[in-house]
Amino acid sequence: MPIPGVPPWIVDLDHLNGLDEAALATDTAGRIIFANVVARRLYRFLGDDLSQLHLADAFLPPGQVDPFREIERQALSGVHWNGRLDVIRVDGTVRAADVSCSPLRRDGEVVGTICVIDDTVGEASHGREVRRLGDRLTRLARVGAELGIAEDVETVTKVVITQAADAVGATVASLSLVTGDGMLALAGLRGGPDDAERRWATYSVDDHNPASDVARSGEVLVLTGKDAIRSRYPDLETATEGERSIVCLPLRVVGSVVGVITLSFPGRRELDAVELEFFGIIADSCAQALERIRAREEAVEQASRVRFLADATTELAKSLDYGDTLAKVARLSVPVFADWCAIDLVEDGRLHRLAVEHIDPAKVQMALEIERRYPADREAEGGTWQVMRTGESILVPEVTDEMLVAGAKDEEHLRLSRQLQIRSGLVVPLVARGRVLGVMTWVAAESERRYTSSDLAFAEEVGRRGAIAIDNSQLHSQTKEAAVRLQRAVLPELAAEVPGWEVASHYSPAGRTEVGGDFYDVITLPDGRLAWFVGDVMGRGVAAAASMAQMRAAIRAYIAVDAAPHVVLGKLDLLFRTYALHQLVTLVYGVVDPQSDEMVVVNAGHPPPVVLRRDGAVEQLPSADGPPLGTGDVQREPTTVGLLPGDTVVAFTDGLIERRGEDIDRGQLRVLEAVAGLAGGPLPEALETLVETVRDHTRDDDVAVVVARRDR
Repeated sequence: MPIPGVPPWIVDLDHLNGLDEAALATDTAGRIIFANVVARRLYRFLGDDLSQLHLADAFLPPGQVDPFREIERQALSGVHWNGRLDVIRVDGTVRAADVSCSPLRRDGEVVGTICVIDDTVGEASHGREVRRLGDRLTRLARVGAELGIAEDVETVTKVVITQAADAVGATVASLSLVTGDGMLALAGLRGGPDDAERRWATYSVDDHNPASDVARSGEVLVLTGKDAIRSRYPDLETATEGERSIVCLPLRVVGSVVGVITLSFPGRRELDAVELEFFGIIADSCAQALERIRAREEAVEQASRVRFLADATTELAKSLDYGDTLAKVARLSVPVFADWCAIDLVEDGRLHRLAVEHIDPAKVQMALEIERRYPADREAEGGTWQVMRTGESILVPEVTDEMLVAGAKDEEHLRLSRQLQIRSGLVVPLVARGRVLGVMTWVAAESERRYTSSDLAFAEEVGRRGAIAIDNSQLHSQTKEAAVRLQRAVLPELAAEVPGWEVASHYSPAGRTEVGGDFYDVITLPDGRLAWFVGDVMGRGVAAAASMAQMRAAIRAYIAVDAAPHVVLGKLDLLFRTYALHQLVTLVYGVVDPQSDEMVVVNAGHPPPVVLRRDGAVEQLPSADGPPLGTGDVQREPTTVGLLPGDTVVAFTDGLIERRGEDIDRGQLRVLEAVAGLAGGPLPEALETLVETVRDHTRDDDVAVVVARRDR
């Protein structure tokens, strides 16, 4: 019935008189504004005027008052609570009661609470017990269903600390997960003392508290009443004063504990076997949900790692420029595996930052500035230099502020370090053939990721592949340098000054490290004539280089006896026939006589030279008048052309003009179009421009070019 002096809309609660249980309503201050017939009969001592009486003081023992006020605050916040409390009946006896408190709403606004009290626990009829069991099973089914469809840990946490807690009547609930480093991480908390969530963000499994003890033992922990709690955990803070009970449930998966649910109840919560089974089902459902999510996330993570390794390996194999490829690997790492990725190599005993990547370019600049102002100490423990010295990786699962303070060189250094928001990190060596070439660092910051031993093993694999790429690149550079030196050792160093002539040459090996077969020379004869030749031994490697050196030496020897082009090539053909040489060699050879202003040329299967006349006209000499050297008994026919002062002759190998899928005549036309550029400026620079313009940079072949211009 309504209480005198309360708002008239309270008559809307008259339907509560039809309940078999006691029902009372309060305003937001906790004052009773309605009591149904059963409540007035059972708790008659409340009196007729209840308007100034707080519900908690009306029927609860003193030790239950503070816990009940906690329940009221929860109901006023819009959360339903269902649990068990002790109540005082009209005859003064204290009885265990099932209590349900819900928010009382008016036009969508919470204006108080409604509490339904059933203190017939233990003596209820069969029908009432069936109803209680059905209600409990319904709540359990709802929790299990929500956990069964949860897609992530955040959803599981929400179900545990809200729906599961409400289902069992806990006012305080938390879920902590075991991490891989002997720690517990708080996934979520509802209720509890102020600032508890921050203070319990992470804590050790070895600590002395309910959750840590359960994580170690794997056994359910039940503490009934404040005395039991204080006896075992004298320093443990509780949500309120007065009676409380605590239940801690281990989340077990295949023999190991993956987390702990902690539930705190107002009052003394005596648990029977049925209730413990009820709690166990919730814990098992939660553990299974976490394991399912973990397995799925691990599968996604492994797939992501496989894709990353494939992409990284592809990038590392694309080019022998390890600086560019490692920078791409750093970009691939962010933000999938790291918020920061830095790669440092050792050069001349110092660490040089090869790549640094972050999703925020401003952070990159900040990190570089910190590195510049506060370079790492070579002898310091931890960090890149320790990894360089030892070749052993470093994993820091959690970077604490104490670590930043300890590593800071001054207040400004500490301030800048804190701005980077570093949360976790790992540093792995880049090792190839027993040498530490550098280090790779992954840092977690904004993502709040915490690295584990699994992440470390993965990063070490990435580092191993990166180190192989660096080592291969360095070996390639060394081998290529040796090959170029060998090639240049057998190629001529043209004289800086040739009387009456300006001479230039270009030679560039293929992208591979093998020596090639291109050769050339320009020789001034005693009578003032100029002899030149360009040849190409087909193939690569030592055999081609040996044949190239043999050809060049033979040509120079024959020129010394008789430089006439048809004589020299005739002797070369005889050389091939006599010694059964099987190497395929093309050659174009010419002799210029300044006295007659004529040039005589013989071409054995080689691309035809080009002449740039002093008036700008371009002339292509006739194509080869015979096959390559040694391919048969042929009569070489010389070609005679005029070559006046100011004219320029250009001879080259096919590496300059050939392109994939294109007729070689197109390349010859490109030379004719580009050769006009030789008319202006110094000849060596003009020749380099011509080569860059004409050659196909994607084609793997040597290029040799000789240019000779008669002085005007």
